[in-house]
Amino acid sequence: MGPKAGPLLSDEEAIAKYNNEKQWGLLVSIDLGECDHDLISSKEHITQFAIDLAKEINMKRYGEPYVVFFGDEPKVQGYSLCQLIETSMISGHFAEDTDRCFIDVFSCREFPPEKTAKYVQKYFGAKKMEYSVSFRDI
Repeated sequence: MGPKAGPLLSDEEAIAKYNNEKQWGLLVSIDLGECDHDLISSKEHITQFAIDLAKEINMKRYGEPYVVFFGDEPKVQGYSLCQLIETSMISGHFAEDTDRCFIDVFSCREFPPEKTAKYVQKYFGAKKMEYSVSFRDI
């Protein structure tokens, strides 16, 4: 992400842009590298992550997290996560072969993207993290 996504906004700037420009949605895409292998390989940890993240960013979950292990080739093999929230969705894929994970949080209600990215990084013990912020509207 980084240079491809353009300059990152602070949480305050992102929330102000979202509100002042009356954007429909806010998306943070988080790429993690060198994660704790045991954490990204644990269905229980990933399930709890969805519950904890929704609480951390003040989102109301809609149903339980859906966490499934699949993938025919090592590059993509791992757990995938879907957690509906009343304002959209938290999703992720956990690549066990390379100890990476890719998390997206999309909501039509404001939340702090940088704080969210740092929380996710800590939750999975990632040594590397990049994130980008996008606004959704037409």
